[in-house]
Amino acid sequence: MTDIEKTLALKTWAVVGANNNKDKFGYKIFKFMDGAGQFKVYPVNPGLSEVMGQKCYPSVKDLPEKPDVVDFVVPPKVGEQVMRDCAAAGVKYVWLQPGADAPAVAKLGEDLGITVIKACVMAECRKRGIMD
Repeated sequence: MTDIEKTLALKTWAVVGANNNKDKFGYKIFKFMDGAGQFKVYPVNPGLSEVMGQKCYPSVKDLPEKPDVVDFVVPPKVGEQVMRDCAAAGVKYVWLQPGADAPAVAKLGEDLGITVIKACVMAECRKRGIMD
C-alpha cells in the first residue's frame, strides 16, 4: 500500500486554507472532501469563523480532535508554520496541494517525522473512485 493509499484510508482530515470563495482551491478541496461521504473534515483558516456553514478553526491546535491528515492549501510561507503546528499536535500525515508543496515545507515536515504527500487530493480520490 502506498502512502497515498494509506492516507486516503484515514478518516479525520483538516483542510488548512479552507474558505468560502467558490473560485479558490481551499473551497473546492474542502467541499470535495466534505462531500465525499468518507471523511470527517474540519476547515482551518484564522480569518474565518465558518466555511460552508461549518465552524472554522483558527489553527490545527484549536481543532476539537487531532486529525489523521492535514491538507495544506496555503502559500509556502504560511505552510512552514502550519507544519510546525501539525508536528506539535502529533499529526503524522500531511498532504501538500500543488502550490503549497514548496521543497522547504516538505523537507521541514519530513525532518519533523511527518509523512508528506505532494499531490492533488481531488485527483487522487477520483483515481480511486472517491468522487464528489
